Amino acid sequence: MLNLGRLRVLSEVVARGSFTRAAESLSYTQSAVSQAIARLESETGTTLVVRDRRGVRPTSAGATLVAHAAAIFAQVEAAEADLAAVLGLRGGRLRVASFPSAGATLMPLAVADFRRRHPDVELTLAEGEPEEIAPRVRAGEFDLALLFEFAGVSERPGTGLRIVTLLQDPMHVALPVDHPLVSKRALGLGDLRDEHWVQTSASSPCARHVVRSCMAAGFEPNVTFESDDYETVQGLVAAGVGVALIPRLAATHVHDGVVIRALAPTSPVRRVIAATMNGPGVEPSARSMIRVLATVAERYTDTYGQVGGRLSRR
Repeated sequence: MLNLGRLRVLSEVVARGSFTRAAESLSYTQSAVSQAIARLESETGTTLVVRDRRGVRPTSAGATLVAHAAAIFAQVEAAEADLAAVLGLRGGRLRVASFPSAGATLMPLAVADFRRRHPDVELTLAEGEPEEIAPRVRAGEFDLALLFEFAGVSERPGTGLRIVTLLQDPMHVALPVDHPLVSKRALGLGDLRDEHWVQTSASSPCARHVVRSCMAAGFEPNVTFESDDYETVQGLVAAGVGVALIPRLAATHVHDGVVIRALAPTSPVRRVIAATMNGPGVEPSARSMIRVLATVAERYTDTYGQVGGRLSRR
């Protein structure tokens, strides 16, 4: 089945005649636009656009697909409008909560898209850690929350809630730019056993998982500084006082003095989920927001992908 998001990217590229202008129009990176077109061409098994001196133009297959896409988008918008009327999305309210790094990356795009679709729904957004906001979803104080969980541990904020997985968020190591391990080809947690560590407060889920991961690698991290602000964590790493594990969602803007590296063979991963109350009483607006968040999460993954073994700096 063709992906609607990638069809929209193709339509914009053809309309604008440029990957760069399409990226600006869609608020994507040019890399994300290129990846979307490449995936769509893989799905269809044919070349959809070609570049020449005049810019980007569709092949005959691409032009055919764009023509159908216009009709598809019109039908989808009509279906959404009809559904919104049936489900009462021309009013009411939606109370959303999110953990901070998702609140700074996924939620702004989702809020903007949701408001465009449902301008009459009163939307509020609160922020907190998963262990704080999950009980408030169960109590009915929030209609929807963005949480994260780690596999294989008993700490599962989403227990007893209806959850939808949005993305996998790896935790990569942050090193000072002049650290000797920056140039190591395959960097594992065990290589960091003698380092000083910077992490979030000891009681936080991420800090506990960092300790668990290090213990599994055969050592206990020597934590010398703690901060629940990942900007501060990056600043301390840049100053050379320690290393840190930072979720990808919290590292979309990398400090000039920091290098982000994936770990070999794999980095620890947290699962980002959307959670609502379990049962039949889920607000229609919450279901609509989950669909929006799923699209935003896919866009985010297409844009940032995996750091892999490469160095990543702003």
